[in-house]
Amino acid sequence: MKKVRTKARKLEPDEILPEYDFRRMKGGVRGKYYQAYRAGHTVMVREADGTNRVQHFKVEDGAVILERDVREYFPDAESVNSALRCLIPLIRKRQKGEKKEPAASNRP
Repeated sequence: MKKVRTKARKLEPDEILPEYDFRRMKGGVRGKYYQAYRAGHTVMVREADGTNRVQHFKVEDGAVILERDVREYFPDAESVNSALRCLIPLIRKRQKGEKKEPAASNRP
């Protein structure tokens, strides 16, 4: 009897296998470790010579973590900064417009 092979479906780059789909998993909390990650984390690195090296990582002040849907459009710092620079003139115009007091109506 010959074994019948089924073609494996090609996954998209951001897709996971169905058996790893945790959306229906109970008890999961999105962002559970967000604050702890921002505070910093320690990683132990095992070197090729068998020694261990401990490294502490901390997110720098001013660093921004982008949500996945935003990263699709802005994959790197250059694209984010470019987009934000386009918004700066609009923000300045709006701020200048808000400082002006609305003209008083001359109607009785």
